[in-house]
Amino acid sequence: MKYPTSPTPGSSTSYPNFPRSTSPLPAPANYQPTTASAAVKRYKYIKRLFQFNQMDFEFAAWQMVYLFVAPQRVFRNFNYRKHTKSQFARDDPAFLVLLSIWLFLSSICLGLALRLSAVKVVLFVLFVVFVDFIGAGVLVSTILWYVSNKYLRRDQDGPDVEWGYAFDVHINAFFPPLSLLHFFQIVFFENVLFHDGFFSCLIANTFWLASIIYYLYITFLGYSNLPMLHNARVFLLPLPILVLTYFITIIMGWNLSEMLMYFYLMRVLH
Repeated sequence: MKYPTSPTPGSSTSYPNFPRSTSPLPAPANYQPTTASAAVKRYKYIKRLFQFNQMDFEFAAWQMVYLFVAPQRVFRNFNYRKHTKSQFARDDPAFLVLLSIWLFLSSICLGLALRLSAVKVVLFVLFVVFVDFIGAGVLVSTILWYVSNKYLRRDQDGPDVEWGYAFDVHINAFFPPLSLLHFFQIVFFENVLFHDGFFSCLIANTFWLASIIYYLYITFLGYSNLPMLHNARVFLLPLPILVLTYFITIIMGWNLSEMLMYFYLMRVLH
């Protein structure tokens, strides 16, 4: 298991009051109390994107599995990293690389299911990767990073939330919805989702309900994991509205998966 490199205690990005009891792991023998700036950490992270032999893909795959079955265990590792590497955010881009590969492959499968031509499949994949994943991911992470620092910090003069951690929380929360909406739905694509009627609408919209619940719950776990924040339950507030909307869409016969497919088709055909 690999652990990241980063900040240190005693600086504006450290967490001097972080409860040491949350991790059973001692500080590593080679731990150095030096603080890396956000720019330095970003540079190291990007540099490691091209060093595949230094990535822990086995551990990243383990995290993907547990994001479905026990997401709280994934964030337990972020606490260990804070003690061993003095930062919450990942410095190993293995998870991001695997997620990008999974997104690439699932988008190709979805494009073929939509019966797009080879050129349209390429265009579709570029839209999904660079707009839906990278563009929307950076935007959502930045908004949640700002909101958590502005309104959820216990002490406005204390340590703040790293943007890199906010992005990690987003891509963690993004993986289950991606799998449900881009991959597992293909199993029902022809025979269920694109047929009129109550049953098709129920199956499709249940996929969406499960996906959004996964996203909100994992996001809640991510921010509640930080000791400098409070009231992280605010990320669960949309749940009642979400369930109500789910029932309304079924009563109205709005098949959300069918609407998504038409949206994708409009993107690449116009």
